[in-house]
Amino acid sequence: MRTPHRLSRRLFAPLVYLAALLLLLEDWLWNLGTRLTGWLAQWPPLRRLEAWICRLGPKAALLLFVLPTTLLFPVKLLALWAMAHGYPMSGLAVIVLAKLGGAAAVARLYLLTRPVLLTIAWFAALLAWFLAIKERWIERLRASGVWRRVEALRKALRHWRRHAVPRPGGWVARFRRLLKRFRARWHTR
Repeated sequence: MRTPHRLSRRLFAPLVYLAALLLLLEDWLWNLGTRLTGWLAQWPPLRRLEAWICRLGPKAALLLFVLPTTLLFPVKLLALWAMAHGYPMSGLAVIVLAKLGGAAAVARLYLLTRPVLLTIAWFAALLAWFLAIKERWIERLRASGVWRRVEALRKALRHWRRHAVPRPGGWVARFRRLLKRFRARWHTR
């Protein structure tokens, strides 16, 4: 007979994997948002705003860091209301856009306010705790057989793409030129 501890581990394992996948998705969105907002921050007014944000004190930086989440909560509630009243795709689109926009804003604000936020003892301790749990869950996901199979498939696809997909100077370029000529002849008639 199995011990209750082993049984509960087996029952909760899918939830841990789901949480790890969500954390990986969040990391991907975080990186994408950081790149996007970094590109937008080259605009001079935003550069001045970011310089001002970097000079904030700990309490103001914490308030600013939490602000996007607080502001997007009513938007997500409105999206749920739209879904409940017969507009499921519109509501879903609003939720996805709010998630993407919120992740981008929080990622950039975190980068700007991180040095100041880490001076707050409870924030630094909470961040260290969260990052340790996140890393443990992601490592557990990466150690799973499913992850190893997906990684092997990804590597095989990357290898196939490098070796099997034709280069621009080959038949693809000739085919594109042929299509351009065909299109030119079609429009002249």
